[in-house]
Amino acid sequence: MGAAVIGDDGRFLAMRRSDTGAWQLPGGVVERGEGPLEAVRREVLEETGVLIEPERLTGVYKNMPMGVVSLVFRCHMVGGDPRPTKEATEVAWLTLGEIKDHMVEAFAIRLQDAATTVNEGPHVRLHDGISLIAEQETRC
Repeated sequence: MGAAVIGDDGRFLAMRRSDTGAWQLPGGVVERGEGPLEAVRREVLEETGVLIEPERLTGVYKNMPMGVVSLVFRCHMVGGDPRPTKEATEVAWLTLGEIKDHMVEAFAIRLQDAATTVNEGPHVRLHDGISLIAEQETRC
């Protein structure tokens, strides 16, 4: 589950993970008895201190070697203050250009897709954890 939180200025909420040091969008696992929208709200708050409201599904991403599927929702901030947490050593608002510089392709594309998916269905993409498997990209 991932959140593409877009600010009024068009920048995206990003976090540097405390366990790996990698920059990613906030997100995590849906817990038992929890729906996807509830999970994305909880994960963003836990990891960044930001309250969000999901708007729409923008992508489905599968890490082929690990067999993990992630749903990404475009979201907007409704409260809170971005801050480091036990899961994030840094929290920042980044432009798409900064995202490309800070994140591996498999994560940067999720935010790029959220920025460009307006009245179209979500992207469906496969990756290896770092790079896209480009020939498999489709749109629903």
